[in-house]
Amino acid sequence: MTVSPEFIAGLPKAELHVHHVGSASPRIVSELAARHPEAGVPSDLGELTKYFTFRDFGHFIEVYLSVVDLIREPEDVRILTYEVAGEMAAQNIRYAELTVTPYTSVVRGIAAEAFVEAIEDARVAALRDHGIELGWIFDIPGELGLEGAEGTAAVALEHGPSSLIGFGLGGPEIGVPRPQFKPYFDRARAAGLRSVPHAGETTGPQTIWDAINYLGAERIGHGTSAPQDPELLTYLVEHGIVLEVCPTSNLATGVVASLDDHPICDMVAAGVHVTVNSDDPPMFATSLNAEYEVAARLLDLDETGVADLSKAAVDASFMDAPAKTALLAEIDAYTASFG
Repeated sequence: MTVSPEFIAGLPKAELHVHHVGSASPRIVSELAARHPEAGVPSDLGELTKYFTFRDFGHFIEVYLSVVDLIREPEDVRILTYEVAGEMAAQNIRYAELTVTPYTSVVRGIAAEAFVEAIEDARVAALRDHGIELGWIFDIPGELGLEGAEGTAAVALEHGPSSLIGFGLGGPEIGVPRPQFKPYFDRARAAGLRSVPHAGETTGPQTIWDAINYLGAERIGHGTSAPQDPELLTYLVEHGIVLEVCPTSNLATGVVASLDDHPICDMVAAGVHVTVNSDDPPMFATSLNAEYEVAARLLDLDETGVADLSKAAVDASFMDAPAKTALLAEIDAYTASFG
């Protein structure tokens, strides 16, 4: 089946797995690089395209952290957040749970209070100017280990705004075992935050089991290796644990050899609930609209099937019930009226 790009572009959408810094477009990165040339990130748009070509997942983390290093002042945080929200809204994303890694900015000298104030100022302005609602997931930078976990928990629990809804874990998986982070997820969950760690992106199914058993994961970031373990697939289905799937990201970082090799079809065939997401879209030369086009091709979806993907993201989100009902109705109305 073929779904028109026009249908996907106009479809109201929610996105659940998308990173704050990783959503900075070349235009935004270029502006920040020009503000802070000492960071060594190219400000020329052509050079940035080459810069965002990754040899492997380790190289991606290296480049990602160099972009993080461009965020030196609270105003950088505010500009980045507001501009990212505007570009998301241009894709008809109505709601996004944006994964933010505050500790990487705190260790670079931005006070936690100032960081939170900057993202909140941008969130309020984005809702006012672009009609997009943002919720925050504060995630532990896995490469910083327990120091990063303690710092992230402190920012979340001592300075987190009411729009903070989740607690996550990102960065490398190899050499960063999930069980060590259990005390921090316990504290976050006790404070009412939802558990949404990355797992099974570059490692096998055991990492996903660990995220479930030790971190109380309600959703799994990526979960790409889940189909390797039929017992795990059954568990995910029976317990309603959602996989946040990011096809082009997995291709760009070498997790899959080609999009046709992506296991999303195996996940869906097993009955696992999946959402489709863009992860770090400009870094991977993609967008949420483009990811829906990929998913439509891989899963052989028509317009109704693609609309169901959007509805699945709403259902799996941490929006309140009235907001979910309203957005689901908007998706249905759009689908019925298209064409």
